[in-house]
Amino acid sequence: MTDAAFSADRMFVLAVLSMALFTYALRAGGYWIMGRLPITPRVRRGLESLPGAIIVSTVLPIVLQGGLAVGLCLVVAAAVQVRLRKEYVAVFAAAAAAAGLRAAGL
Repeated sequence: MTDAAFSADRMFVLAVLSMALFTYALRAGGYWIMGRLPITPRVRRGLESLPGAIIVSTVLPIVLQGGLAVGLCLVVAAAVQVRLRKEYVAVFAAAAAAAGLRAAGL
């Protein structure tokens, strides 16, 4: 296989390996630091609220930029997730809602 699609130069490989190593170091360092800090009730509450804050900070700009159709799809996905507790079904329901809304002209 000497095709160019399967070749990579040294700089690319070095960049990917460096990013992988840096990512691992950050993750391992976080576990190492948290293993040495006392988990007070205040820290525990902060850590428990972190996933929700990350989701909101990721999704909200997309919804604000996407308009009404994206907002409605998010509502559909959240409702299906709360009701059925199945992530894939919620994703497919939101995709179906998006298709319906786009077909309706929104």
